[in-house]
Amino acid sequence: MQFLDTSYGSEILSELVEVILDNRDYLSEVDGSIGDGDHGINMAKGFRLFNESIQGQSLSLSKALTTLANTLMGSIGGSMGPLYGSLFLGMGNAAKDRDELDAGAFGDMLSAGLTSLQSISDANVGDKCLLDTLVPAVNDYRHAVDNGQGFASALQSLRDGAKRGCESTRELEAKIGRASRLGERSKGHLDAGAVSCQLLLVRLADSTERHLDKAAA
Repeated sequence: MQFLDTSYGSEILSELVEVILDNRDYLSEVDGSIGDGDHGINMAKGFRLFNESIQGQSLSLSKALTTLANTLMGSIGGSMGPLYGSLFLGMGNAAKDRDELDAGAFGDMLSAGLTSLQSISDANVGDKCLLDTLVPAVNDYRHAVDNGQGFASALQSLRDGAKRGCESTRELEAKIGRASRLGERSKGHLDAGAVSCQLLLVRLADSTERHLDKAAA
């Protein structure tokens, strides 16, 4: 059985920073189609500030996630700061005092993040938002674990669910946010929050999988 050593928090979260900074312009371009066009700028700002704040530190996964959550809630305007902040705060709290996570505990961490986000939002799957990526990704991961698949295989299910969910937003009509004012005209475009969520979940899966062999068996 494989485990994730939670002492690799700084390393794993640094990769999330990297994927957001690398895709700053792309995320703003996606957002510009039906939104304000500043999603990439705002996300990059928050993740950059987090990265600067942890330089030289070796944080546990829980501490790194909690620090990221607090940084995002304090630095990103609009809805994304509270939404992503709640997601990462829920995940961080679930990993607290854990030296390692097996596949089931990692799924519990993902579910706790989803529950935390949903506690502050009235949005649902189908509204053309980041939940359209997050919910199927978490559900696919939990389904894989419940069916006896290994950690790495479950992480692939997380990636697949995130990508499928993100792509589903292309043909959805926006029900929340600025894009909702466009009605039918919001169809044919990806939701920027769904795209950033997909990027983050895929990179989280990639980084986690790379650290599994380093964990205690």
